[in-house]
Amino acid sequence: MAQTDQIRSDKATTPSPGAWSPSRFLIGVLSLVVVLIIFFLGFIYLKSSDQPQVFNAVVAIVWGVGAVAAFFTAANAIVESFSTRWRNRIQPYVFVGPGIALLTWFLVIPAARTFVQSFYGPSTTDFVGLSNYAAVFTDRQMLESFRNNLMWLILGTALCVILGLLIAVLADRSRFEKVAKALIFMPMAISFVGASVIWRFMYAYAPAEQPQIGLLNAIAVAFGLSPQSWITQEPWNNFFLIVVLVWMQTGFSMVLFSAALKGVPSDLLEAARVDGATEVQTFFSIIIPYIQGTIITVTTTVAIFTLKIFDVVFVMTGGQFGTEVVSTKFFREFFQNRNFGYGAAIAIVLFVCVTPVMIYNLRQLRHTEGF
Repeated sequence: MAQTDQIRSDKATTPSPGAWSPSRFLIGVLSLVVVLIIFFLGFIYLKSSDQPQVFNAVVAIVWGVGAVAAFFTAANAIVESFSTRWRNRIQPYVFVGPGIALLTWFLVIPAARTFVQSFYGPSTTDFVGLSNYAAVFTDRQMLESFRNNLMWLILGTALCVILGLLIAVLADRSRFEKVAKALIFMPMAISFVGASVIWRFMYAYAPAEQPQIGLLNAIAVAFGLSPQSWITQEPWNNFFLIVVLVWMQTGFSMVLFSAALKGVPSDLLEAARVDGATEVQTFFSIIIPYIQGTIITVTTTVAIFTLKIFDVVFVMTGGQFGTEVVSTKFFREFFQNRNFGYGAAIAIVLFVCVTPVMIYNLRQLRHTEGF
């Protein structure tokens, strides 16, 4: 009887695994405080350090990675001290919370401030209501920007998707598949600015009596034709700029389409050929419907690139010669003309144009279990 009472007493004094543990909670809080102090001291050290840059870089990497890992460990220890019910509720936010906080600080809050700023004048001191938005949709240069963006959206997206799919189909049937895909994908390793500089040399113009450093004009002169100033001829210069996007993004489309094509069941294709279907009929009746989700995803992704295109236009023409797009117009008004209210309105309009495409893209990825 005494032994039974002792067991019951031990059970009453020992907390259950799912109960709150004050000691673990206190240890976790103290650990988190120490980690935050280390964070602060690391910032102070790196800010005032006169050590060699290589040494400071190593310290920053070790301090940053280690402190972040310690932060999550301490935060998780605090959550682990709670009861099972509250632990399951709070634990996901421990790891997602910092990411959400950063997104809120760097994206949501600036977007909200930009929206408020769009209702004010150039100096953001005088409230002007919807005047900036009225100017966006009535200004001649803005209408030209919308026209050019629409051209980028239609031609750029269509060419990237069609060429990417065509190359993926042909490369999968070639003995040189790896080499061909590597060459097509290689421009993806170059930034938009770097690609723009390369193509600026491709389109470079010099008078007929001078040596041509531009590849296209050198070829034209070699065949007895006159050199042309390709990127100043309206409205064809917009197409010449779109070529840069196609050159870079076709490899991206090709890789995704190639992966999707390899997922098409071979027995399904063989059954279509046995039934007498031609390669063209098999392509449009079986392959296209089977990879429809990938086609939509690639199309919407490239469309987002075209809607917010900036680097190519800014580097190659600076928005001159009828090549202005919404992003370059925003940059010009906000940073060069210092017309903050009007520039903010342009940014909001661009944001509104891009958001529906992004939402559709995310829904499509969720539908295809992309994440």
